[in-house]
Amino acid sequence: MPEAGATIASGIPVEPVVRLKGIGKRFPGVIANQDVDFDLVPGEIHALLGENGAGKSTLMNVLTGIYRPDSGEILVDGQSKTFGSPVEAIAAGIGMVHQHFKLVKAFTVAENIHLGWKEAPRRISKQSLEARTTELAASLKLAVKPDARISDLSTGEQQRVEILRVLSRNPRVLILDEPTAVLTPAEAGELFRALRQFVALGNAVIFISHKLDEVLEISDRVTVLRGGRKVATRMTSECDKRMLARLMVGQDVVLGNMRTRGPDAKPISPNSVLSLLNVSARDDAGDLALKRVTINVRPGEVLGIAGVAGNGQKELSQVLTGTRRLAGGTIEVGGKDLSSAGPDAFALFGVGHIPEDRLHSGLAPALSITDNVVIREYGKAPLSRGWVYRPAAAANLARSIAEAASVKILDFGMPVRNLSGGNQQRLVARREMRIASNVLVAAYPCRGLDVGAITAMLRYFTELRDAGVGIVFFSEDLEELIKLSDRIAVMFHGEIMGVVDAAEVDIEAIGLMMGGQRREPSAAGN
Repeated sequence: MPEAGATIASGIPVEPVVRLKGIGKRFPGVIANQDVDFDLVPGEIHALLGENGAGKSTLMNVLTGIYRPDSGEILVDGQSKTFGSPVEAIAAGIGMVHQHFKLVKAFTVAENIHLGWKEAPRRISKQSLEARTTELAASLKLAVKPDARISDLSTGEQQRVEILRVLSRNPRVLILDEPTAVLTPAEAGELFRALRQFVALGNAVIFISHKLDEVLEISDRVTVLRGGRKVATRMTSECDKRMLARLMVGQDVVLGNMRTRGPDAKPISPNSVLSLLNVSARDDAGDLALKRVTINVRPGEVLGIAGVAGNGQKELSQVLTGTRRLAGGTIEVGGKDLSSAGPDAFALFGVGHIPEDRLHSGLAPALSITDNVVIREYGKAPLSRGWVYRPAAAANLARSIAEAASVKILDFGMPVRNLSGGNQQRLVARREMRIASNVLVAAYPCRGLDVGAITAMLRYFTELRDAGVGIVFFSEDLEELIKLSDRIAVMFHGEIMGVVDAAEVDIEAIGLMMGGQRREPSAAGN
């Protein structure tokens, strides 16, 4: 397909609905985009790929008016445009679903859907607002809870609301930044059908994802960025996973079976380092989210947690790290009862935590990179001596952790929110690994990471596992779970449906458990 583009179906040459010419964007110490060309034609789904920090989100933030380019030009329907805000971009028919959600957490789902929407009635009852939301969600096949507050929803549920909010505005150009990161395969399939219907009407989609299978399935063309520059645009029909991975990272990347242990690895202990017995817990709305959960984690093993988003995984990860109180049952770490303990006690007993929402739960966005990286060790030597804090020691530790995480940072004093999502995640992971002398609880640590970063993240976990640390690994990607986990526990409506041995896993059986079919206890569940 020529750079100027052509309609996918008919082959009749047309002007691109959007064209970016020579876009450049710089931040202090960072060249995010440099001389990037990109075009989008009506009727196509155009995938945008690249490593974390390659400049994908920045380029789309330029297109949607969040950032102004330092150089280059934006053309919409052949006309030069300068967007001073996202409102102006939306008026031009360009809408974006961001990787980090733009929702008001104190409002309900229905209120967020209608907020700032010109088609929302000026006066409407709560019931009517929720009914409109239900009808809209059904038409787009995205299940939501209209009366639920955003703060009470899981990350996966919030993502569905964000997608629904943008689609409801009927944009001509829809930009999706990691839209399926928190959707089940079935939900992703429904979204793909909606996207195909969307472009069949002459609209266009820019699809940012790290899931190469999805890119190959849904897109017509693929553009790859690396280091802020465009390295290639290809017809998807000419690509395969190996080619795309190589274009993204500059070398071949293969994610193999990571259950195999090295000769120096510690064996899995027969004893438990972390145990939950009949644990129940309530969600933020006061409803029972965990129901008599019993699981055990052994030193030197990876226990995977599978399940559709919103089935108690968020609450389980918080219970395991002392950030949510129990409504019943007991939890022990290293034989110590921590049922009534808070997060400080869990950290003291060697429990590290990579939270589901890295930006708001794992980091303080406005604080510096150094402050965020060392925040768990402020009160320890060498950062502190008595009541005296040592900034030089903190700076040295921050550089050491960044080096271990393979994150290049020119200015450790800038806010951590300026980093790409992938680099934020790597820093959080390495920081928590220093805490995790007994257990690491990792809630969706690979969400939003590129294929190379996923491989690096999983290797972090094999390092800890081989050192004798027990790991609880939450993921919606069954391939990841099977490749890394020794055992997999499946959740449904706050209960454990069963625990299976990953080496003998039956994908169909896991799928049935995710849908609510209970599996009889076996040796794997002990």
